[in-house]
Amino acid sequence: MSPRFKLSKGLAVSGLLVLLSLSLISSPAFAQSDSNPKWDLFVGYQWLHPGGNVPTPFGDPNNATAFRIPDMEKGFGAAFTYNFDPHWGAEFDLGHNWGNSNYETTASVGPRFIWRTDSGNYFLHTLVSLNRVNVNGLSANNGIGAVLGGGMDLPIRKSLAWRVFEADYVFGHHNYADFAAEQFPALRRPSFEGVRLRTGLVFSWGGAPAIAPSASVSVQPTEVMVGEPVTATVSASNFNPKHTLTYSWSTTGGQITGKDTTAQIDTTNAAPGNYAVTVHVTDPKAKNNNEASSSANFTVKPLPPKNPPTMSISASPTSIVPGGTVNLMANCTSPDSVPVTVSSWTSNGGTVSGTAGSATLSTTGAKPGSITVSATCTDTRGLTSQGSTQVMVENPPPTKNIDIEVLESRLALHSVYFPTAMPPIKNPNAGLVASQRQTLIALATDFKKYLESKPDAHLILEGHADVRGSDEYNQALSERRVNRVKSFLVEQGVPEANIETKAYGKQRNLTDEEVKAAVSNNPEVTLEERQRSMRNIRTIRLASNRRVDVTLNTTGESSVRQFPFNAADSLTLIGGREGEAKKKAAPKKAPPKKTGPKKNTKTP
Repeated sequence: MSPRFKLSKGLAVSGLLVLLSLSLISSPAFAQSDSNPKWDLFVGYQWLHPGGNVPTPFGDPNNATAFRIPDMEKGFGAAFTYNFDPHWGAEFDLGHNWGNSNYETTASVGPRFIWRTDSGNYFLHTLVSLNRVNVNGLSANNGIGAVLGGGMDLPIRKSLAWRVFEADYVFGHHNYADFAAEQFPALRRPSFEGVRLRTGLVFSWGGAPAIAPSASVSVQPTEVMVGEPVTATVSASNFNPKHTLTYSWSTTGGQITGKDTTAQIDTTNAAPGNYAVTVHVTDPKAKNNNEASSSANFTVKPLPPKNPPTMSISASPTSIVPGGTVNLMANCTSPDSVPVTVSSWTSNGGTVSGTAGSATLSTTGAKPGSITVSATCTDTRGLTSQGSTQVMVENPPPTKNIDIEVLESRLALHSVYFPTAMPPIKNPNAGLVASQRQTLIALATDFKKYLESKPDAHLILEGHADVRGSDEYNQALSERRVNRVKSFLVEQGVPEANIETKAYGKQRNLTDEEVKAAVSNNPEVTLEERQRSMRNIRTIRLASNRRVDVTLNTTGESSVRQFPFNAADSLTLIGGREGEAKKKAAPKKAPPKKTGPKKNTKTP
């Protein structure tokens, strides 16, 4: 029989042992929870394939030939392990095989890792070993080696398991210098690479004793009125966390509906008194220490008389002018001393908002007169009552017409002008030159003061663009212009809610005649500037239509559409006059000296 055939035979036998174990061991054995012993001892059968060549016995060392050590089917093995924790332990291993007047013994030590489950324990070990090999015709030889492998143990009871299989790689390095010359290094110092298979019994003892499982039940609330529900909750401990537990609930009063760790008790038909709820917890997969019980007490009290709650509401202040706020406080109590809540605040004027027992009434927009504020009080039994109070909104103190007229006269509304194509799409906050910013700052200052007397006043902003460009482009450009003016006013403190915007694109452009009339009637324009504007009426008309008009809604007054010719940045707003500006700014030549009186040829 060849060594390779014997090795295959040994592996096949090990596989059959695994299948046999799975078919013979009952399901309770698989489900048994494995404890963590302090010590365990393995003893059993061992088969060995040495996996090495040695010099042929009785041969010539100077002409050495290889002899393959045959498989050894006779043998035994033992391993003693001290467990540090549930997974790691120190293992001391001894194995011995013999046959055909040969034998091999290994003594090993090293760490072992084991993973314990309900159905089996799986381990790996790495051992350093001393290997002693004796081949008939050669002297016994000691070598240094290692054992690497693992296997599976099948629990039978707490202290006994069946090692279904163990498969190890056995390495050893030996010295046969007396039987092979130096020209035969593979035989002079051979290395063994063998395989060993084991099966047997594992005995365990020591370790902490198993902790008995326990259960703890709590009820909430512990005291209820007849008809109120009780919730019971159980907490189980020291059971195998991998197993699914079953819960059996019972009670001495009321109807209980239990599911898993929580149960509900209906006390509708229970008589007043003291009762108990009990749960029985079971681990159906465990054989021992698989049950625990616990109980908790609760009290059912008789129903008290059902009197509705009483409620009152107080207001501070009770009289206020429009726009002010009133603090409201509800006082709700139950004659039967049951919990109450306040909700559903309502009013027939102004706006009321509140939670629980406090609320606030805003009288913004309210007309002078009495406002009734109400709320509802509800107890835990569903009984309700309502309370209300009166708040008087007084007429606001008269405002002096002269003050409003002064403010309205100060609100000198001026249109705001933009340079060509400003603001651009990529920078919508651009385009306001310095002079137009000052116009808007003055407008914002006066309008905020005006709002103190006329809080409902609005500024209406209307954006325009000149006729150049498509309808879509000009519409979007006028929208950017009116939005930039609005955002600037908001930056100056004008409430956004008091600003309206409209954009007309090039729909409402001023005509040449309208622009000429505006220039002619502008007292700030000099005769020379007026003449220059008339000569360039098209440029002035385009600049006059790149604007945002401002209207005050309370008076209907609209901004004066007079182009700011005297502004320092007027050339920037007009555009196309930079050449004239440079000429205008160039220094003038000194006039020639007079040589004598010059005759005046002009008529007067």
